Amino acid sequence: MRPTLISALAALVLVPAALSAQDSGSGDIAMAQTAAADAATDAATEAVDPMEPREAGELTLEEFMWVARPIIVFADTPADPRFQEQMLLLADRPEPLMERDVVIIVDTDPSARSPIRTALRPRGFALVVMQKDGNVGFRRPSPRDVREIIRGIDNFSFRQEELRSGGQ
Repeated sequence: MRPTLISALAALVLVPAALSAQDSGSGDIAMAQTAAADAATDAATEAVDPMEPREAGELTLEEFMWVARPIIVFADTPADPRFQEQMLLLADRPEPLMERDVVIIVDTDPSARSPIRTALRPRGFALVVMQKDGNVGFRRPSPRDVREIIRGIDNFSFRQEELRSGGQ
């Protein structure tokens, strides 16, 4: 199972613990600090890596609030040509998505009734782009290229604030 944002936060807790460890060998503390920092970086990077779509499964939208912009790709089956086209379009240009803190979530099993599917109630294929505040940014009933998606994201008010404040 892939680390979630919770595991990234847990890894960040290890850094202060390593700093306060009472050990006679300062080399051991330095190694513990480095290992904890590496674990936190790996988990945090993986939590928003658009190249690794996550299955909706037990994920909830709240896990990503104020951290990432979920793009959820729904279909009734992974064999849906629209689903396959959308995944290829997203994989074709990951850099602009990474700059905008996007995480890709896929849900191709309506019978599993994932929390995300239950919350968004798609019918058939759907592309849903969420804002960092947890609201739906936009929905589309057909595949969209990355250029159109990032144009939509760049119009979100929170994204505008990020750009004004010198964020990504």
